[in-house]
Amino acid sequence: MAIILKPENVSPLVFFVRGERVMLDADLARLYGVTTGNLNKAVKRNQSRFPGDFMFQLSEKETESLIFQSGRSKGRGGRRHRPYAFTEQGVAMLSSVLNSERAAQVNIAIMRTFVQLRRLMDSNADLARKIESLEKKYDEKFATVFAAIKQLIAPTEPAKKRIGFHPDL
Repeated sequence: MAIILKPENVSPLVFFVRGERVMLDADLARLYGVTTGNLNKAVKRNQSRFPGDFMFQLSEKETESLIFQSGRSKGRGGRRHRPYAFTEQGVAMLSSVLNSERAAQVNIAIMRTFVQLRRLMDSNADLARKIESLEKKYDEKFATVFAAIKQLIAPTEPAKKRIGFHPDL
């Protein structure tokens, strides 16, 4: 049975931590069709293949931040250990550790997602450079237009939830 994963289905599972795009062990395990424990055991058996720039364990603060950002619940019982985060290179290495047809197919989909995200980020950087050059070329007549465009392409930060009772005025 062929697994069909599209980048748009995988991209919500990619997070930005420590300046890297990463995927968490539990999400990868679900995609590969194994338990998180078995995925981490396979990684530990092949620890030399996963240096710090391929995989790292999240700090307590990073874990709490991801729970808040992604809206994930801690769940009942929860995990005993903090999650591991795998960079693009770590995900590529996982397919060799989890030697199965499903692992190969899932890995292809994940690599396509990382490539698509990289292209998207590059195109936004190119657009920002072009706007900057146009801004220099034209006078302040277009300053508000350029400011609005910059605001539209700027990365958005998640809205902070207000705690407590707030009557609508």
